[in-house]
Amino acid sequence: MLLATGALLPQAPGHPAPDIELKSFDGRRTRLSEFRGRPVLMNFWASWCDPCRIEMPELAAAYEAHREAGLQILAVNLRDQERERDVRRFVEEFRLPFPILLDRRGAVRRRYRVRAIPTTVFIDSTGTVRRVHAGPLTAEALRQGLGEILPVP
Repeated sequence: MLLATGALLPQAPGHPAPDIELKSFDGRRTRLSEFRGRPVLMNFWASWCDPCRIEMPELAAAYEAHREAGLQILAVNLRDQERERDVRRFVEEFRLPFPILLDRRGAVRRRYRVRAIPTTVFIDSTGTVRRVHAGPLTAEALRQGLGEILPVP
């Protein structure tokens, strides 16, 4: 279990987001760099995390609301800390509409130096980190983060 608090990125806001490549449930490989040109919200989560259960419906709603603006959400599961069947059950329960990426060995978690679950990274369309939020997202924190990466209407 990941219990420490605080999250540190190797690159602070204003710096390029480290590229990642992970597989999803269907075995498809997904790279962060595939989404260059689109705003990306990358959320690190686990099925055993109560705050993750609370914020996931909000993330799904944000995805649906901002999909036409190009928003992409990548849900990075800490697969190295739980069973795949628990992950699958969580995804099915919440009917998550965005890619679920499995960090099977914790490499992406370590690369992003995630210390709290959930942690959300807001990345703009140029691939630049604009905000990092460690811990549960409030509606206001989600709104502010999206405001920094979504195109101005």
